Amino acid sequence: MRPDTPADHTAEAERLLRTAEQYPEDSEPLLLQAAAHLELSGDRTRATSLYDGLLADAPDNPYLIKALQAANLWEYGHEAEARALIEGIRVAAPEEAAPWEIIAETLEAHDELDAAHDTFTTAVTRLIAPDDEIPYATQSLLTGRHRVRRLLALPHDDWDTLADRLHTAAVPLDELHDPNRLWALGSSDPTELRAEIARLRTELGTYRAALSRPFPVAVLHWPTGELSELLTAYPALTAEYPAHETHLTSIESALRDLSTAGTGNLGIVTGTVPSYEAFAASEATSPEDPHLLPQYATTLAARGRAVPWPPAKGAECWCGTGTRYRECHGANQI
Repeated sequence: MRPDTPADHTAEAERLLRTAEQYPEDSEPLLLQAAAHLELSGDRTRATSLYDGLLADAPDNPYLIKALQAANLWEYGHEAEARALIEGIRVAAPEEAAPWEIIAETLEAHDELDAAHDTFTTAVTRLIAPDDEIPYATQSLLTGRHRVRRLLALPHDDWDTLADRLHTAAVPLDELHDPNRLWALGSSDPTELRAEIARLRTELGTYRAALSRPFPVAVLHWPTGELSELLTAYPALTAEYPAHETHLTSIESALRDLSTAGTGNLGIVTGTVPSYEAFAASEATSPEDPHLLPQYATTLAARGRAVPWPPAKGAECWCGTGTRYRECHGANQI
C-alpha cells in the first residue's frame, strides 16, 4: 500500500533509513528514496540534510542528487541556492537524463518557462540521436520539452515530431499538453467535461505504468573474469553460458527482442561471483540453480545497479571494452 499521509511518508522514510544502515552497499538509492518520502511528508529540511550527507560521501550519482536537492530547496524558499545548483548542473552537462529532467521541471514548476525550454533542448540535443533507438530514460525529456513548447505557444519542430511518434497513449500529446485544458474543468458542457475526464484517465494511466516499473527490466552481464570464475566454481551453469562472446551476443539480442515487443525501461546489471553467492545463500538455494540467475538480476536492478539500455548517445558499450556502443554491440542497431 502506498503512503498517503505525512505520517505514512515519515514512517516509510524511517524504514528506508534503517534498511540503509543494514545494507551500506545499497545506501545511496535507499537514502534517495527516504529523502523523497521526507519531502512528501513536508520535512524538507531533513531531506536537505540527507542530500547534503550523500553529496559529502562521493556518491555514484552526484548530479542526480544535486538536481533533487535544487528542486527541494526551491520549494521551501532557498531559491538562490537552488538556482546555483541548477546552473552548476547545466555547466557540467551530465550524460544522464534524470538530472536534466529534474532541473528543467523545477524551472517549469516555478514559471521559468524559457529557462526550462532551454534546459530541455540542451538535454535532448546532447543525449539523443534521432536516428538511434531512444533510451527509455531519455524519452521523458522529449515529452517535457513538448509540454513546455505548448505552454510557450511555439510551433512543432523535429524534436516535437519525434516526441509525438514515441507517445503511445490514445490521447495525443498536443491534447495532453494543451494550455487551454484547464478551462474545460470550469465548463458546464457535459461533452467538454467527458473529454477532459478521458484525457485525465489517459494521463493517469501513463503515470501508473511508470510507477509500476520503478527499476529497469534488466539482463545479467558477466565480465570475462567473473564468468570464468563462476563456471569454474559451478560447472553446471556452462549450459547457460557456453562461451563469453555468446553470452554478450545473447544479452544484446534479448534486449532488442524486449524493445521490439514494446518493453521500455530496459537495463543491464553486472554480476560478481561473491555477490551472486551471497544472494544464493540469502535465498537458501544452490548457486548452480539456473532459475536463480534472473532473480539475481532483478535484485541488482532493484538496488539501483542497472545501466540503462541502449546506452546514451556517444556512450561506451555496456560490455566493458571501452569502445563506443555504436561501434561495438550497437553496430547493427536498426
